Amino acid sequence: MRDPMHFDAIADDYSAARPPYPPELWARVRDTGLVGPGRRALDLGAGTGQATGPLLAMGPDVTAVEPGHRLAALLRARHPGAEVVVARAEDLTPADASFDLAVAATSIHWMDLDVVLPAVHRALTADGRFLVWRNVFGDAEAPVTPFRRRVSQIVERRGETVSGGDPEDAAATAERLSRSGLFAVHEICQWRWSIALDSHEIDRLFRTFSNWSADEAREAADAVRELGGQVIEHYSSWLIELVPRRQPPPA
Repeated sequence: MRDPMHFDAIADDYSAARPPYPPELWARVRDTGLVGPGRRALDLGAGTGQATGPLLAMGPDVTAVEPGHRLAALLRARHPGAEVVVARAEDLTPADASFDLAVAATSIHWMDLDVVLPAVHRALTADGRFLVWRNVFGDAEAPVTPFRRRVSQIVERRGETVSGGDPEDAAATAERLSRSGLFAVHEICQWRWSIALDSHEIDRLFRTFSNWSADEAREAADAVRELGGQVIEHYSSWLIELVPRRQPPPA
């Protein structure tokens, strides 16, 4: 099930179930000074517009790139002000210095960095920035709740191992993004937040996770009902701000 097109098959659920990014993250995006009127932003792996909409509200022209046809259709309907390109990030060929800001919101782990990073580097203006962020559904620093123990039991039954670095780890992701020498990490920010979810919301949300089956999502929803019908989920979000190096070190 680890397939980026998994999301296109459940586009309606994805649009409705995924929680928004925290306000503090958007304040950090605004603080770059690159999202006002007259600026251009590139949203890679845009989904149904969870990042596209807030970016548009700040004033820039937004090009949203999404390979899933159903997701892209919902994106166009929700945010007609954006230019929507139905393509993989790897297939995009933007003009040099054509964007002030590029973002990848909970999507960079699906992309081939050897292809995407050079393209983003070429696309950014001299003072441009590449912002990579994601919501992490489960805060490792929060107290373990009875519901999280049930979630861990479900995951442990798979016997999975993570290879190639944990995509939910901000430091590991920052290292991969800067490894080529095309970008330097300017800052890593992290925020912790909580949300109350009932059994239906848990079922719908967990079905959007590419490594969760429908049966596993139902089991998680059953756990919520057994625990009183609502749980408080402790999540976190991180953002990596990358500065393009204009004279990459020699290979």
